[in-house]
Amino acid sequence: MNDENGEAGYPALASTHLCTVEFEVGGGIIGMGVSPFGDHRMGYISGGRFFGPRINGIVLPGGGNWSRSGRLGEAASVGTFDARAVWQTDDGELIYLSYTGRNVIPDDVRAAFADPAAPDVDPSRYYLRIAPVFETASVKYGWLNGLLAVGVGERTDFGVRHVLHEIR
Repeated sequence: MNDENGEAGYPALASTHLCTVEFEVGGGIIGMGVSPFGDHRMGYISGGRFFGPRINGIVLPGGGNWSRSGRLGEAASVGTFDARAVWQTDDGELIYLSYTGRNVIPDDVRAAFADPAAPDVDPSRYYLRIAPVFETASVKYGWLNGLLAVGVGERTDFGVRHVLHEIR
């Protein structure tokens, strides 16, 4: 017998809100062109902030997202992420994170993204998910070293916002 989360008898996935992170992408997205391996782009992380019930602070400048995209059918693009960033907590601790992920963006939504005068696009019209992992030498935040998170993202006028959930 199957249930919503897999075979009966296996533990179901559960999650709790970890934090929300807002990545500022300064200078926009740099298009590197289409190679035999896909359409490559790079976004430089120029700052940002994160806030949640157990962790708060700023996103340090210097990280980035190296993305690749292609087509998913006739009316949407599909992409992957290869991102890295360093966070500094309000109490001065450093946390490195890296993430992969996936997006699916219908062509009409992509056209709206490209127009700075266009109003914000409802995030339910596109798919943006990430799976970050963390690394820190901090004793206080060492619990992050054993944690997997997933995030639901949305494009913003400053870059991207992800609501991260701790998977238990």
